[in-house]
Amino acid sequence: MAVKDNKKNDEAEIKRAIEHYVEALRAKDLDGVMAIYAPELVSFDIVPPLQYVGADAYRKHWGDGISSIPGPINYEIVDLSITVGDDVAFAHSFNRLTATMPNGQKIGNWLRWTACFQKIDGKWLIVHMQASVPVDMATGKAVLDLKP
Repeated sequence: MAVKDNKKNDEAEIKRAIEHYVEALRAKDLDGVMAIYAPELVSFDIVPPLQYVGADAYRKHWGDGISSIPGPINYEIVDLSITVGDDVAFAHSFNRLTATMPNGQKIGNWLRWTACFQKIDGKWLIVHMQASVPVDMATGKAVLDLKP
């Protein structure tokens, strides 16, 4: 029974970390955003390059992104699923960041998100993250109007 309780506690801890991440994004709090990532993070994000290696590289990406949005940022997560092992876990969901860019263009398509967590010094941190959007194979273009 204790193992099951530990898994529930770990799942709740990961969910709280994700919720703090969302709150930090909405507040444009770069330190809060980065608090969920392990130093050795490898990220496959939807924007180039193919990968970001290390939290420092990913911090620059997020810093540039957050500072380029003059107004509010909203971030939503739906259908979050978390699976916990002893010292590794993974989560997946549909996520959407909505904002208005400086040129007035509104952004806000849904993406698919998968995160791999590792328990490091007693704290669950993302060591690998992947975000993706579907591609229409006939046109080679991203399909950005799908909804969960």
